[in-house]
Amino acid sequence: MNDDRQSEATLENTPGQGRSPEASRIEADAPEEFGLVQVWWGDGKGKTTATLGMGMRAAGHGYRVHVLQFMKGGASSVEAVRGEYNAIEALPGISYENLGHYGWHGMADGSDEADHERQAQAGLDRAETLLECGTNADLDAPIALGAPPEDGVHMLILDEVLYAADRGLIETDDVLALIDAKPDSLELVLSGSHEPPTYLEDRADLITNVRKEKHPIEDGQRARRGTEY
Repeated sequence: MNDDRQSEATLENTPGQGRSPEASRIEADAPEEFGLVQVWWGDGKGKTTATLGMGMRAAGHGYRVHVLQFMKGGASSVEAVRGEYNAIEALPGISYENLGHYGWHGMADGSDEADHERQAQAGLDRAETLLECGTNADLDAPIALGAPPEDGVHMLILDEVLYAADRGLIETDDVLALIDAKPDSLELVLSGSHEPPTYLEDRADLITNVRKEKHPIEDGQRARRGTEY
């Protein structure tokens, strides 16, 4: 193969055929291959970061994304307003809800344990509602970027839901029921848990273990604005 033909073949197999990608205006669109169940767990930092990054990517293609956070209360070192919420507010097509406002279950941090359970149950109820709304929506069609999540979403991220199940705030069967209720074309993303969610091994299409090799918290570093919140 001569150099010109080899160069053309190389470009043909390159994303964008060798052209640098350019940002374009976000317009409502519909995914062609959504519908999987993803699980992100592990003792390392980055589970929420990864799922939010994927949500941002989907929103950048014009797909409707909603983030429902369980137990995302944090501690006294974490401010009430998070950087990701500010970014989501500025990005079309992605929205969020937060069911936890202070403390972590079982951490003796002054928060009410019974309140954690109520909030987790409220998160479960809300997730069930959003999935039911999705069954009544046409998820193979574009959804208005500013539409409420009750109109249907293409990707639903249930952040920290696996922690809630680990701690007995909801049942593992409740998580399995969410998968059963998932519309075929909806991408369902579940995150949280330091313990292997073995009950999901036969039910999830993707399972990623975010492992810790080293973490600055071991040296007393507290949560930092712009990296942890």
